[in-house]
Amino acid sequence: QVQLVESGGGLVQPGGSLRLACEASGFSLGSFAVGWFRQAPGKEREAISCISSYGDLTFYASSMKGRFTVSRDKNTGYLQINTLKPEDTAVYYCATGDCSSDFRASDFHFWGPGTQVTVSS
Repeated sequence: QVQLVESGGGLVQPGGSLRLACEASGFSLGSFAVGWFRQAPGKEREAISCISSYGDLTFYASSMKGRFTVSRDKNTGYLQINTLKPEDTAVYYCATGDCSSDFRASDFHFWGPGTQVTVSS
């Protein structure tokens, strides 16, 4: 019954923007930090960003600084992606876990099914 569901993905032209959402049901997302990750075909899963349960702390993977912005409200996490590039094409996942300056996928243990982002002209 408990679940995380990502939304907001789709087909976008290079240079466009998307705002992804991560919505919890069956539990209170406010009790958990939220992490964002992505995985392109044939590639390893990459960390993007995470935000603490209270929302006062945010961290970004060094390669993800600049075009990605993480935020949240009580029961929904958000990832804003600006100036999308073809190499951003991937399945984007949110997850709950431990958020720190050196966060990684193994620090997160409950995952959504992902939402596809495709950047193409």
